[in-house]
Amino acid sequence: MSKSHKVAVLVGSLRKGAYSRMTANALIALAPPSLSLEILEIGQLPLYNQDLDESPPAAWLEFRERVGQAEAFLFVTPEYNRSMPAAMKNAIDVASRPYGQSAWKGKPGAVVSVSPGAMGGFGANHHLRQSLVFLDVPTMSVPEVYLGGASKLFDEEGRLIVDATRQYLEKFMAAFAAWVGKLAS
Repeated sequence: MSKSHKVAVLVGSLRKGAYSRMTANALIALAPPSLSLEILEIGQLPLYNQDLDESPPAAWLEFRERVGQAEAFLFVTPEYNRSMPAAMKNAIDVASRPYGQSAWKGKPGAVVSVSPGAMGGFGANHHLRQSLVFLDVPTMSVPEVYLGGASKLFDEEGRLIVDATRQYLEKFMAAFAAWVGKLAS
């Protein structure tokens, strides 16, 4: 039996009924058995401040440890003002410090952006990818997921209801599993 790779899923929106969280849950449900995905919450993290690195908040230490234990990352983000939300950027910053001790380094990742708009969070997706390049997170390039029209893809309980989208996300997760299997240590 092949190994199941531990994947931390980071959801950029803190909103209770966020389409990005619904999408993350759908991706978790569609994952092949070679991946074990779990949402790693980011809303509890105090804002990054380098002055606090001498005596880091407990939430930072726990988060850094959990990022360090993951073998791969799946980032699911909405778009705020053509970028990723502040909570996502803060999570990236918290786990990339102290300088030279990044918990992200060398682990494979993928980005999914979600929006009720037509562009599917294109700006957020690419802005997030910029940060991941610097952090040495080899990010899967294809297939890309810019999930537009998200308000029409889920029912009131947050379940994915569009078969074509489900099929595409299944292909994405199969490709992500292959990417992780190739690169994860």
